[in-house]
Amino acid sequence: MHLRYDPEADAAYLPVGRELHAGESVAQVPEIRNPHGAGEIILDFDADGHLLGVEILQASKLLRAEDLDRARRISNERP
Repeated sequence: MHLRYDPEADAAYLPVGRELHAGESVAQVPEIRNPHGAGEIILDFDADGHLLGVEILQASKLLRAEDLDRARRISNERP
């Protein structure tokens, strides 16, 4: 599994198994919150109920800095 991180959005994504294809995630379970109040974790599921990945919002507050440094950086910017 390879963590992806978008520093502009401060969001990370950890796919379970292979990378996802567009439209594959059909259900999300939001509002799993850190007990210390910062950040949010969202679980993505496919149509059969299989877990596809974990989205982490406010990732810099929930993940260790060294883990974010090793993550693959992504950006929404177009070249």
